[in-house]
Amino acid sequence: MITNYVHWGTDPEIFNFFGFSIRYYGLFFAAGIIIANYILRWIFEKENIPEENLTKLSTYIIVGIFIGARLGHCLFYEPTYYLSHPLEMILPISFPSDGGIKFIGYQGLASHGGVLGMVTAIYCYARKTKSSILKTMDLIAVVSGVTFGCIRLANFMNSEIIGMPTTKPWGIIFDRVDSLPRHPAQLYEAIAYFTIFAILLILYNKINDKVKNGFFFGLGSLLFFMARIIIEFIKENQVGFEEGMAFNMGQLLSLPYIVFGIGLLINAYYQKKSHHKLSKK
Repeated sequence: MITNYVHWGTDPEIFNFFGFSIRYYGLFFAAGIIIANYILRWIFEKENIPEENLTKLSTYIIVGIFIGARLGHCLFYEPTYYLSHPLEMILPISFPSDGGIKFIGYQGLASHGGVLGMVTAIYCYARKTKSSILKTMDLIAVVSGVTFGCIRLANFMNSEIIGMPTTKPWGIIFDRVDSLPRHPAQLYEAIAYFTIFAILLILYNKINDKVKNGFFFGLGSLLFFMARIIIEFIKENQVGFEEGMAFNMGQLLSLPYIVFGIGLLINAYYQKKSHHKLSKK
């Protein structure tokens, strides 16, 4: 019976102090970045990379992820609205039809845009510090699953990006949405991303000195976005224009990352093969 399902309806806002709002999304997003940064610090020490470079990289990536994720949501999912309201892309406000200005925060961040922003930030950092772009991408790939997973936990707290209705016993009723038991798709993704993070970290510890640059980012891109494509099949569409599409926007945007990941893995394989042949001569 429907009464046997878990009901979930947590308020996205933790508290509001004189108009200053603390929300679960921001809290989990920040936690994901802090935890990833802590692990990355350990990796930098292991790689003998100067600590000041970590500060630079963290700054570049935080800015890159946020800008990329925000623009990604606006341009991928709601281009018609935001192109006619360009200020709302970059400012946490809206302009109601009855006049005035309303503070709404940044409602909408797209992970595909965030990854693109992250890659752009890594490129800028690598040029600034004369570091290897692929090596830096590898190090970020190892820890990024933590942030991805925390963001999906934040989506769960907000009762957003919900799954389709289900009769499975682990279905959850999102009271803020409707009274139907649904797949907790956010939790599926969070579990997938945390698992991929564990796999990449274990592989980094075991074979980092045996693989060529680009391997970990390639593998991460393949695994993260394959998981995204699979789980999207049990999610509700996020925007109206996705109705009737065989593959939704999230799946379509995942394909280039999968192709890119496979390309990096192939490149790493042939680089290692070529190096092995040269070492025999």
